[in-house]
Amino acid sequence: MRRLTLRRAPGRPLERLSARRPGRLLAATAAATVLTLTASGCVTVHGELALMPPATEAEAAQALADFTSAYNKADKAYDPAMDAGRVTGPLGEINQAGLRARAVTTPGGNPNHRPLELTDARFVLPRKAGWPRWFLADTDSNRDTDEGVGDQRWLLVFVRNGPQQLWEAAHLVVLGPAQVPEFAEEDGYAVPVAADSDALAVTPAELGTEYASFLKDGQPGQFTAGAHTSLWREQRQKGANRPGLATQYIDRAADQGDFAPLGLRTKDGGAFVFFATRFFERQTAAPGYRPKVDPSVKALLTGEVRNTVTKEWVSNQVALVKPAGTDRDGVTIAGRLQGVVGAQGS
Repeated sequence: MRRLTLRRAPGRPLERLSARRPGRLLAATAAATVLTLTASGCVTVHGELALMPPATEAEAAQALADFTSAYNKADKAYDPAMDAGRVTGPLGEINQAGLRARAVTTPGGNPNHRPLELTDARFVLPRKAGWPRWFLADTDSNRDTDEGVGDQRWLLVFVRNGPQQLWEAAHLVVLGPAQVPEFAEEDGYAVPVAADSDALAVTPAELGTEYASFLKDGQPGQFTAGAHTSLWREQRQKGANRPGLATQYIDRAADQGDFAPLGLRTKDGGAFVFFATRFFERQTAAPGYRPKVDPSVKALLTGEVRNTVTKEWVSNQVALVKPAGTDRDGVTIAGRLQGVVGAQGS
């Protein structure tokens, strides 16, 4: 795919968990209505039957530039209003909550603002019928090294729900460049995967629910071991009962509206799918004690912390999903980005 170079980009308060390194990405079917593709690939939405690319490369480049400009302004001022119209879905909720918190903890703005530059942009354009439309921007940021293990790609999914709406960034993950898979193409365009596709080991629509179940008790066994699956469960279990402090987790799928899963077919017959979850981390202190609350969490707090604080997180994942018929290890979580979006004291 042709590379475009942009010099504007985001700088922003995100709490990020680095991913292992798999590969390329993106998605299909999202927004307020999950679309179901027929065998021919067509779907009727508002009377539209024609398969259409979401944008030209020039339009995609402009959407990335507009997002980047707003993103940097918001980060410099710690003002969520400055990029509220350019973010949505899980990325939007994480971004807006982070900016609100930092506006409280650092009311004068970001003294360490450094504009984030996104260059070497590669656009993956899935052709589909109707709205919503979306595309993937695979970019190089100035937050990494350009060679070796520190080299990373910022992968953003842009969504648009109608011809009068702006392009908004709904998903972001950070991966190693060698881990981006090759995408299948038809007539020069990427191929979206329906949310209910039975051609995969796990349908995109079920990924959030099955991931939440896995984090609870290790079942089902479709998830490969790694930083965002088995190791994350172990980390939770180790911290669950520290002396004087008990921690509980409740995980839920987040799959409505602009949180809906989006997937692209890969050349190996599988898919690369973005999906989101929401989880609650409840910390209860022993009688006579209070849990410690970080200033950035306190800025989002409602209620009074007497002996319990419950943090609400949004977690944005991207998964490599194998074709149907894979009994185990059919899903690899390639990357995850999460952030606190609210807190309740009691």
